[in-house]
Amino acid sequence: MKRLIALLAPLTLGAAAPNAVNLNQLGFLPDTAKLAILNDAATAPLAWRVTDAQGRPVAQGATRVFGDDAASGDHVHQIDMTGLRLPGTYRLEVDGAASHPFRIDGGLYRPVARAALNYFYQTRAGIAIEARYAGGAQWARAAGHPHEVAGCFAGPDERGTMWPGCPYTLDVTGGWYDAGDQGKYVVNGGIALWTLQNLYEANAAAPSFPDGSAALPEAGNGTNDLLDEARWEMRFLLAMQVPDGSRLALPVGRQGRGRLLLTEVDAGGMAHHKVADRHWTTLPTIPAEDREQRLLYPPSTAATLNLAATAAQCARVWKGIDDGFARRCLTAAGRAYRAALRNPAIYAAQAFTGSGGYGDDDLSDEFYWATAELYAATPTPELAAALHRMPLATAPLGGEPGWSNTAALGTMTLATAPGVPAADRDAARARLIALADRFLAEEARSGYHLPYATTRYPWGSNGAILNRGIILAMAARFTGDARYRDAVVDTADYVLGRNPLNQSYVTGFGWHAMSRPHHRFWAHQFDARLPGPPPGVIGGGANNTAFADPVSATLKGQCTAQRCWLDDSRAYADNEVAINWNAPLLWVATYLDRPGGR
Repeated sequence: MKRLIALLAPLTLGAAAPNAVNLNQLGFLPDTAKLAILNDAATAPLAWRVTDAQGRPVAQGATRVFGDDAASGDHVHQIDMTGLRLPGTYRLEVDGAASHPFRIDGGLYRPVARAALNYFYQTRAGIAIEARYAGGAQWARAAGHPHEVAGCFAGPDERGTMWPGCPYTLDVTGGWYDAGDQGKYVVNGGIALWTLQNLYEANAAAPSFPDGSAALPEAGNGTNDLLDEARWEMRFLLAMQVPDGSRLALPVGRQGRGRLLLTEVDAGGMAHHKVADRHWTTLPTIPAEDREQRLLYPPSTAATLNLAATAAQCARVWKGIDDGFARRCLTAAGRAYRAALRNPAIYAAQAFTGSGGYGDDDLSDEFYWATAELYAATPTPELAAALHRMPLATAPLGGEPGWSNTAALGTMTLATAPGVPAADRDAARARLIALADRFLAEEARSGYHLPYATTRYPWGSNGAILNRGIILAMAARFTGDARYRDAVVDTADYVLGRNPLNQSYVTGFGWHAMSRPHHRFWAHQFDARLPGPPPGVIGGGANNTAFADPVSATLKGQCTAQRCWLDDSRAYADNEVAINWNAPLLWVATYLDRPGGR
């Protein structure tokens, strides 16, 4: 008990801070909305003014009283400074409170985008991370899990299922570590990789990150740096594919939470769900010092469809750049798709320790996503018929994408990939615009003016909010309507400080930036010899639905939704980092760095 008390001693709860001026701690673009929030009990509008670097007033007005806001617990006043467009450094003053200085700058998001991309280099497995690319000697480290040749898990799992293993090993060196742990997961890797490849494909006429613009060992090879980073993960996903002719004992269909009944199936072309440690490693653990046995875990239909989808996308983006790699991706995509059709209900087994489960009981969205990606790559009549038979091809989109909700990914591909027939493209765009309109309407119900009006903030809420930003950005491009782009800005404003905690959730950016993520190497809180995080890493964010660790559990019943967060390396439910959250940060920051969002 004394040890638990000592562990929890540093915690401070996110109590309401009246008269706090909350805004994007970097500042604003000249040509987009500029909104700040004041938490103040006043029921009448309050006068505000903006002063420049010399203290001269340059703008003034009165707050808009929103009133009580359920998600934050604040009494909210909104301050609209959109008329301020001249680049410079400013300060906002209202009701005796003053903000930190902020900038108006057309290049505001460029450093964020570059740092967010560099995160993926720094989370690479199988390669030494060098100081010259990582930004400093403190982040350099030896290669983690080099020459990673893994066999399959064999023996009893936590629920007594006896797994026979497999008759092969796979060389799965490379890829990205998933999050605060050092597992590598095809499912979560899939959506993260898709986001990077989509960022390239959606801007292929003038792609961001031309060769040599990013801090990568591949810079100078004649290939776009964003594609270089994406290929690091794509090669790993390809390596996770089951060899043809392999018959494996796998659980078929939904079987509940007890011991599983295994059936021998033709698993050739499927993808292993993950490669990870047999047991959880301790905090901290430098990747090169991980002594746990690395194992392949059973294939799943979800992982197989993630491979099919991203490999088909890979075939499109690499065509004409590296045709051999494009053909390799397309071949793997076809093998995976056929394997999923042959084994449509192999759900991810969950009774293993040492890694996350990433279980998903509804695979209809993955089937739709993979079919859409293959159709965009090779629009055959057979794929067209399969796609058009699927209810998700015409149904309203249910929400922002996530690792277990991938339908929107397929729709975005149909809306943007070259060569998609006009009828399919236009229908996909209409569905995305309708979803963006739903998000846009939520801003009126949010005190902090977010396209996310809810009092339930899930694990990884920052990723969910930024993924909404991607949908809104698509709508802005399709329509030219500036309201959608301003809503994308709202998502960035939130993660960069316009929230009730006055917290930038992105390391290295803002005057009050997250600094203690849940991570096994960026673990200065646990070991003073280890570094804190590099710039450009986003934490999971507010979470009032899963107080899953002892530290975040201290907030249960004591915080409103947007205040349920702690900057503490032990609070993995709040402050873990993950590739699928940094990917939309990269996408949104890059979009906002492009003139007019083009």
